[in-house]
Amino acid sequence: MRQASTTLTVTAPAQGLHLITRDVTAWVAAQGMAEGLLSLFIRHTSASLLIQENAAPAARRDLERWLARIAPESSAYEHDDEGPDDMPAHLRSVLTATSLTVPLIDGRLALGTWQGIYLCEHRRHPSPRDIVLHLVGE
Repeated sequence: MRQASTTLTVTAPAQGLHLITRDVTAWVAAQGMAEGLLSLFIRHTSASLLIQENAAPAARRDLERWLARIAPESSAYEHDDEGPDDMPAHLRSVLTATSLTVPLIDGRLALGTWQGIYLCEHRRHPSPRDIVLHLVGE
């Protein structure tokens, strides 16, 4: 059994869902493992991770609009230390995920045909986001 880990730093160009599958799969392939399990963990509370539809841009846009409706910017939040998008970003992160796991089978991530791994940037002014990747396998 082997292990490998790294930190992938991503700065999204804007608020929303940003496909990071290519970066993740490139790192996994470089590890040379055939079978195992990949864990991804984002080290932030105002951004998150998702596995979601990666073929139809409309699905991504609908999800972004839904998150904005369910956790809208508002002056009613007590926590607004970093501006009006601060607390909504935390709420949207609660609704999504801070960690994911994906099996590795025959040297490839076992994602479905239409699945991609996304960084969900919930802030209007993105900053660098650290995503820890940890692969266990052989």
